[in-house]
Order: sequence, then structure tokens, then C-alpha cells
Amino acid sequence: MTTTSTRPTPLRESVAQLDARANRMRRDVIRMVHAAACGHPAGPLGMAEMMSVLYFHEMAVDPQQPEHPLRDRFVLSNGHCCAALYSSLARRGYFPADQLAQFRKYGSHFQGHPHLGALPGIEMSTGSLGTGVSVAGGMALAAQVDGSPARIYAVTSDGESQEGQPWENATAAAHYGLGNLTLLLDWNGIQIDGRTEDVMNPGDIAAKYAAFGWQVLEVDGHNTQALIDALAEARADTGRPALLACRTKIGKGVSYMEDVPDFHGMAPNDEQAIQALRELGDPAPEDLNHDQARLWE
Repeated sequence: MTTTSTRPTPLRESVAQLDARANRMRRDVIRMVHAAACGHPAGPLGMAEMMSVLYFHEMAVDPQQPEHPLRDRFVLSNGHCCAALYSSLARRGYFPADQLAQFRKYGSHFQGHPHLGALPGIEMSTGSLGTGVSVAGGMALAAQVDGSPARIYAVTSDGESQEGQPWENATAAAHYGLGNLTLLLDWNGIQIDGRTEDVMNPGDIAAKYAAFGWQVLEVDGHNTQALIDALAEARADTGRPALLACRTKIGKGVSYMEDVPDFHGMAPNDEQAIQALRELGDPAPEDLNHDQARLWE
């Protein structure tokens, strides 16, 4: 690929800054899902460190040029967790954060699953489980063919691993040596119908990817420094796709949501939202008039 464009530069924020970003994201998620009175709060809460590290340390993106040809790409394959993606994009500067109050409102661009073309920074319409990882693999193959330095990142989940397409992608990505592809597995053991081991046990997902020929790195998905180190290790192996098997806890940061399947797809009521915001250090937890711009500062 021939271009004179300069590749965007990752922010490389500190661990303390990234942890603060993750906490702010969790507050955004609570306010977004509460304002909509529907959505998926607990999954995004468990992904906060993963998303903060990707957008504020790892990925080469430019919010002022969201279609930059040399940008890294991100695909949220488990698209129902889009509240975390919308918060990441807003806090990274793709659009004003107070627009998050329109989450899942009628006519809003902030739909219940990411929609390509609705917002800057969305690279793929996702929500039909399994398809996002396949598209990410296709993006990585295209970048490889073009000789592009762009890297492709995607988040998938253990529940999504019950689908067939992720394993077709696992085969293809290893076959083509897609060293520019990194998947982060949100491995929390819970899906909308209960615990994954009871619904349809996916077994040792990390071992399965390793058997396909992937570089596999098991990591605490809430340990920011461990995520940074694992992503750097994945980047250094240019001959194999990488899986970061991130052990996470659904509902992380909110005591009554942690490891509770019910909050996979249930919005908090007023009392619950106030408690969650208080636990997350929100300066105005009792103010649930989310349309006020000051609450998103």
C-alpha cells in the first residue's frame, strides 16, 4: 500500500491514568443504562480495564481522523457490551461525552449494538455473536495483503465462543499467520442465560486457541499493567495471531452486580444506580437527571 500519511501515535497513558479511565467508564455505563432503562450493564463494567488500555495506551488511532488509512481497528464482537465502547470513544474524543445520555433512545445513533456508520470510530456492526471476530480476521488479512502497519483488535467472550464462526476464524487466522490480529477474551463465566458451564460449557478456551496455533497469553483482565505487558508481547510476535485470555468479573466495581448473572441484561433502578455511582466515586450520585451536561464532564 502506498501512502504518505503518518500513522497515528498511541497515547501511552500511565497505569494510574488508565485505572482512572476505567473507573470513569464504569460510571458512564451506569448512567447510560439507567437513563435508557434497558441494556447490558455488567459486561461493560467487567471490560473497563481492557477498553481503557486499548484506547488510551495501545491502539494507534486519531479521533480527528477517524478514517485514517493507517489507523488500528477495533471490533467489539460481543456487541451487546457497546456501552463500554461508546464510553471509550467519547472519552477518547470522537464525540462529546454528554451525548452518551442518548444511549438506546428512540432515533439515537447510540444503538443497543454498534452500527457501522452511525458514529465515528465504529468499525463494524456487531451483535450477531460470532461474526465480529470473523470480520476482524478479514480486516487483518486485508492489512497483511496491503502491507499496512495497521493492527486489528477485537474483544470476544466465552459465551460467544459457543458459536461456530470464532473457530473458523481461529483456523484461518493461524493458517495465514495473522500476527497483526489480537483478540481479547472477556472470560467471566457468565452469559445472559446463566453460567456458561451450565448453558453450554466452552471448556478451556485458551487451550483450544493454543491448539489452533495462536499465541495465547492468560492474564488478569482487571490488572492494567498485566494487560499492557501482554499486549506488548502479542505485538512482538509477528508470525502468529494472539489471544489474550482475560479472566474478568462481570459487574466489576459495583458490589451487588459482581458475578451476578441477572445484571448481564438488566438495567439498575434508581436506588441501585445511586448505590453503584456512589461506590464508583461519582461526585453527584443522587443526581439521576442524566441529560445535564455537567454530569458527563
